[in-house]
Amino acid sequence: MNVGKKMAHKAEELKGQAQKVFGRATGNRKVEAEGHGHQAKGGAKQVGEKIKDIFRR
Repeated sequence: MNVGKKMAHKAEELKGQAQKVFGRATGNRKVEAEGHGHQAKGGAKQVGEKIKDIFRR
């Protein structure tokens, strides 16, 4: 996996975690839901890259 992509996907996941926690702390359900979406999207991208790496070998 390209290190740059790996860091970008992890950063997106962490951004989602932070946004989710912030939304929960402020009681803003929309921000919390957006954060959950970003977190899931970043995790899915990481899994996709790992699968690509497996098939490249």
